Amino acid sequence: MATDAGTEIPRFPAGFLWGVSTSAHQIEGAAAQREPSVWDVFTAEPGRVKDGSTAAVACDHYHRYPEDVALLAGLGVDAYRFSVSWPRVNSPGGLDFYDRLVDELCAAGVRPVPTLFHWDLPASLDWLERDTAARFADYVTVVAERLGDRVGKWITLNEPAEHTLLGHAIGAHAPGGRLLFDALPVAHHQLLAHGLAVRALRAAGATDVGIANSHGPTWPVSGEPADVEAAGFYDVLLNRLFAEPVILGAYPDGMGELMPGDAQEDLKIIAEPVDWYGVNYYAPSLVGAPGGGDGEYGGLALPAELPFSVREIEGRPVTDFGWPVVPEGLTELLTGFRDRYGDRLPPVVITENGCSYDGVDDQDRIAYLDAHVRALHRAVEAGVDVRGYFVWSLMDNFEWAEGYARRFGLVHVDYATLERTPKSSYHWFRELLRAQR
Repeated sequence: MATDAGTEIPRFPAGFLWGVSTSAHQIEGAAAQREPSVWDVFTAEPGRVKDGSTAAVACDHYHRYPEDVALLAGLGVDAYRFSVSWPRVNSPGGLDFYDRLVDELCAAGVRPVPTLFHWDLPASLDWLERDTAARFADYVTVVAERLGDRVGKWITLNEPAEHTLLGHAIGAHAPGGRLLFDALPVAHHQLLAHGLAVRALRAAGATDVGIANSHGPTWPVSGEPADVEAAGFYDVLLNRLFAEPVILGAYPDGMGELMPGDAQEDLKIIAEPVDWYGVNYYAPSLVGAPGGGDGEYGGLALPAELPFSVREIEGRPVTDFGWPVVPEGLTELLTGFRDRYGDRLPPVVITENGCSYDGVDDQDRIAYLDAHVRALHRAVEAGVDVRGYFVWSLMDNFEWAEGYARRFGLVHVDYATLERTPKSSYHWFRELLRAQR
């Protein structure tokens, strides 16, 4: 992979926030100490996870969090983005764990940045039901009242687009629904939950609130009208449908009419002002008319009846997950958002960016991160107001339907012994952070 690794990465603006990310279900383990989530139900069904594994133990972060916070301190990050497990908070003593974790982070000089929903919905709830949004706001209030004296920066939801598509439309993730476009209420209710959560956080005194949405440029496979139309629809479905209600207070043309209830009234809640907008970036998508391509999204099979097909981006290196490495897509995405939304676009934080590669001497990961940080700096030079960058992920973990086969961490985890070993990329990122200060 070609990089500029021999030259120093340009300096980012003063106050730029550097961090790493994880999520509760992927690292915590201690499943017996919380109520079940939709992912516990999903992974218990044979064939749902490629290696047949579950996250019952995962990285055992629940018991080993002091060791993991020490790794964060040694890395030298400003902030740690983790997620709070709604099922754990619903369980006796569940909030005590996050109390201890936040105290440990603060003592180590690492800023806690909780995500309030990262796909692990309590098994008793369903995003198809509007009431789940209200229940989410109640849960957010409980968490904010407990942690708000030490937590300043909050994230409401992680990747509602993927949770809708993969979990409810095509059945590749929990809860395993195959509803196709009948899954749109899931999108709307998550967005409504976001807006209600912003209100709940504001009521608790929060002044630094955002959302983490996954985005990538959409490229038509050709200039043929059918391909351009298919790519445009895909862009609406995966990008604009989740960005514009938050940023503009409106659904893209034709989408609001497909949403349940009084979407126009709900948009007043969904569009509660955020202080920054989180972007998870991995790769662009090459899209054409239906009937072509490999029929996959992020390595997962797509139903043939969808009105688009996702094609392979050729001529690019790929990660162990098979995802193309296109760092300039991050620059394109951010400048495109700036051009599309203008002064309505809040400051941006890259809440996830990372890659799956095996090995402790992970030179490919170093090359990947080096190239993407440089691409991010080019967006800053182009005038995009970017305030932070979080690597996915601190450590190897349970990678959803892939089980333990994909390793995204800066820290290697031996799943037999749970021993943590910092990889070469950990040391590289530590030196990058030192050079930025």
